[in-house]
Amino acid sequence: MQRLLLTLRYDGTRYHGWQVQKNAVTVQQTLQDAVERVTGVRSGITGCSRTDAGVHADMFCCTTDTESPLRGDDMISALNANLPRDIAVYDCREVPNTFHPRYSAVRKRYLYRIWNDRARNPFWENHAVHITRPLDADMLNQAAAGFVGRHDFVSFCAAGSSVEDTVRNVLHCGVAREGGLVTFSVEADGFLYNMVRIMAGTLLEIAAGKRPCDSIPEIIAARSRDAAGATAPAKGLILSRVYYNDVK
Repeated sequence: MQRLLLTLRYDGTRYHGWQVQKNAVTVQQTLQDAVERVTGVRSGITGCSRTDAGVHADMFCCTTDTESPLRGDDMISALNANLPRDIAVYDCREVPNTFHPRYSAVRKRYLYRIWNDRARNPFWENHAVHITRPLDADMLNQAAAGFVGRHDFVSFCAAGSSVEDTVRNVLHCGVAREGGLVTFSVEADGFLYNMVRIMAGTLLEIAAGKRPCDSIPEIIAARSRDAAGATAPAKGLILSRVYYNDVK
């Protein structure tokens, strides 16, 4: 039995997130169906994260254990022939049986995208939140710097989460503009449930003048979900990269 690490991209618009659900179509279930058609066995698949409904991924890593002789490009081609157009595997490699796509990850990077223009853009309709009022990306970049460091991010965790350890180390955080597209990027050693969407929602409230630019440290110190902003819509979020020490 060999453990394969599969790396894929997906548009999450028509999926109810990654994880299998009884009465909804998910990315994990769709990939399991493809693996079963290729190998003849319905194998378990373990993912690096649990993305919500409507969230996208440019680099999502998952593992499956298989006795199939298919490897590398042959497995990639076979899986893609059995996957819908909005999911694509682009890397397949053998990893040790001790490798875990979630717990072996040392950090992840997420992007949150905002289309900032008076007119909506059909190309970004399902992949960015449309905000018509002008956003000051430089000011938001200054505000986002308050997230950097090792903090208790419980204020930026969805209410009702069962996670006990809410301390995370944010290694990079910033906001940049390219034309009409404003992108919030954040890289950390781990993320809490809805953490990036709450961070983005808080920045949007700062942009709207509802909070001061330097309010992030105070919100972190409050250690209360009520202190932070609203959860931004899922469609603007994309898992951009997953980092492993022993996998390039």
